Amino acid sequence: MNLERLAENLESVRSIMADAAARSGRAAGAVSLVAVTKRRSGKLVRALMALGERDLGENYPQELWEKVQDLADLTVRWHLIGHLQGNKAKRTIPMVRMIHAVDSLRLLKSLDEIAAAMTNPPIVCLQVNGSGEQAKHGWSPEAILADADEIASCRSIPVVGLMTMAALGTDAESARPTFALVRELRETLRARTGFALPHLSMGMSGDFEAGIEEGATLVRIGSALFEGVET
Repeated sequence: MNLERLAENLESVRSIMADAAARSGRAAGAVSLVAVTKRRSGKLVRALMALGERDLGENYPQELWEKVQDLADLTVRWHLIGHLQGNKAKRTIPMVRMIHAVDSLRLLKSLDEIAAAMTNPPIVCLQVNGSGEQAKHGWSPEAILADADEIASCRSIPVVGLMTMAALGTDAESARPTFALVRELRETLRARTGFALPHLSMGMSGDFEAGIEEGATLVRIGSALFEGVET
């Protein structure tokens, strides 16, 4: 494991994030890094945390459960960034600070029901399929507006924003229209629901600069952090 490379990668990502935030007229602290640790070893995750990273993102509930147990001695802000099946929700949501990919009204209502019995439920973003790819989960822009009243009725689970992914194979510039669309959709959904929706979870290793420039408050980065580290 090349720990020097890990530190360099993390510094580089944070620097790029700060520059992109400045270009969007915001302070560096306005954008949070969620380090995507799926399929990374506990030893590597511990090394990343030793460098100051606390927000960790997992794609798969089962892997999240294992890591929460393995790293129970550390203070981690866990994010579930992948698809959550309803039958895994009850076990998952007490473990996480944030769920990024609430991709249907059915799932949102299920989480709202579970959250009603919780003192401190996680916050959630609603996933929008802004690229229109059939293989992706999430509401279409039209469908989420049609569901706005029912979304607004969910008051136990805090809905704090929108999440999206650009189309497979796009770079930062070709991803930009998707991010801009979701940013604009957020403004309409704010008016329809009355929710503040302060967060936009947009941008991964190949396109996070554009995500930040288009208003992202959270970026989900894995490969750019770990490139060249596991040798």
